[in-house]
Amino acid sequence: MTDTGDEVERQIAPGGREGRGNLGRWTLVMASGTLVSRILGFVRTMLLVAALGVNAAGANAYDVANKIPNAMFALLAAGVLNSALVPQIVKAFGKADGKRIVDRIVTIGSVISAGAAAVLTIAAPIMVQVYSQDWSPELLALATGLAYWIIPQLFFYGLYTLLGQVLNAREQFGPFMWAPVLNNVIGIAGLVAYIAIYGKYVTGSEFVPSDWTPERIALLGGVATLGIAAQALILVIPLVRGGYRWKWRWSGPRGELATLRRIVSWALAAVVVEQIGVALTTQVASAANPDGEAIGIAGNAAYTSALTVYLVPHSLVTVSILTALFTTMSRFYANGDIGGLRSEISRGARLIGVFTVYATAMMLVIGPLVVRALLPTASNPEARSVTEVVWVLSLGLVPLGLSVLVKRVLFVMEDARSVFLIHIPMTLAWLAVAYGVQALADPRWWAAGVAAGLVVSNVVAVLVRGVTLHRRLGGIDAGRTAILHLKALVGAIPAAAAGAGLMVLGPDPEWFTSLGGALTSVSSLGYGGLVAAAMALVYGTVLRLLRVEELEQVLRPILRRVRRVR
Repeated sequence: MTDTGDEVERQIAPGGREGRGNLGRWTLVMASGTLVSRILGFVRTMLLVAALGVNAAGANAYDVANKIPNAMFALLAAGVLNSALVPQIVKAFGKADGKRIVDRIVTIGSVISAGAAAVLTIAAPIMVQVYSQDWSPELLALATGLAYWIIPQLFFYGLYTLLGQVLNAREQFGPFMWAPVLNNVIGIAGLVAYIAIYGKYVTGSEFVPSDWTPERIALLGGVATLGIAAQALILVIPLVRGGYRWKWRWSGPRGELATLRRIVSWALAAVVVEQIGVALTTQVASAANPDGEAIGIAGNAAYTSALTVYLVPHSLVTVSILTALFTTMSRFYANGDIGGLRSEISRGARLIGVFTVYATAMMLVIGPLVVRALLPTASNPEARSVTEVVWVLSLGLVPLGLSVLVKRVLFVMEDARSVFLIHIPMTLAWLAVAYGVQALADPRWWAAGVAAGLVVSNVVAVLVRGVTLHRRLGGIDAGRTAILHLKALVGAIPAAAAGAGLMVLGPDPEWFTSLGGALTSVSSLGYGGLVAAAMALVYGTVLRLLRVEELEQVLRPILRRVRRVR
């Protein structure tokens, strides 16, 4: 049975040039969902640290088990589907038989995700060894047991991405960003139950394999997977309410998905290269302190905690801007409007730059307070080990935002081959720095070396991808973007100086530890918020004096919401 014209029309998302005026509103909706999710994610991380520690053996084992589905999600979903699907779905919804094509994409993607989850779950022992180095048999066994429960998340990650990208293509941005809230609520409940049954981790405790019973492993890993399942399945509700009802469609006209197949193939190859880098650099971090005996040396779990802090500003604002831009850029390219595409790229780079330059300065200044807020039960040496990695990672916020923007533009232009080719020097740069630090420095700096490699990798990506786009589009307004970043840097320097002064005059970050528990988190985050606000005031004042109009574009939806509340 074919869809009628009215039914197809209801599937087509609004768009075009008029959609550009909604960027601020869309960004605010997505950022608010991400903010709530990140706050709950912080609570979840606090509980996880309370349960497993930071540089402890159990924490490292859980981190490796949890990294497997996340890495494979990046491989099969985030890296491929996020980038490849939206342009193809937008194009499909513009056709008379568009819904049938989208149904095929969801069907095939779901089957592939389910198959990958099944195969990798069976291969859990091999996967654990891929991400670890110099681990004892007992620690490998613990990580493998957790992996059996956690790897099935891959199917639900894939389903979440597929359904979410259909929503995004239809400009229903909110549900995709708000769904992780449910995941975090379930995760928090599970960790509360875990701590109530098995107690908190005591810093310096010896790893005792017999303590890790099957029931304990099942509670820790099973609840984590339940949260991801709920995060995916809840998206069915807004899809149905929005008028999209999925039907199983495996086959279709020959060659219908040829373009998508080509793009996905190159994208998959690119993420394979990237994930080789992830696996090898994880080995470097995991070898620094596998058994947790040196509580002040960051291992793979500490690196992941630092990555969580580092990605907060990126996920709150940068990803929200990119997600909204991705749909409009896809529509401009589909309509052959290259001028509109160039303009949107320039606007996105400048908006991202205004925020990421400030975010870099902010994270360098208040990073110790954010880490202390995130890890209230960690000892001071553990918190310092995470902070050192956060400082290094923070240097990469600007190139990360620009790199992701340019990568998405290449996918909009259906040039996944270039994405693959660029990932090769990116990964080589990451590995060169990480292994160089491992060879030349003390284990204390190995995780920081992995972070430094990631920063260099993103710088390489911006340079190479930027040149590629410049050639393809005949210019991307790079001069205007560079001037914006220079003005932002001029504003960031006095802002950082003001923030550093407040940090010197205020309590030492380690003092907040003496307050204990929730007071440690609330007080350190509260003071950090005051410092960040003061920095934002200085930064904004300088940018207003320099007549940086992009500042107002970033702040407009927030100020409008404040006025409505008043």
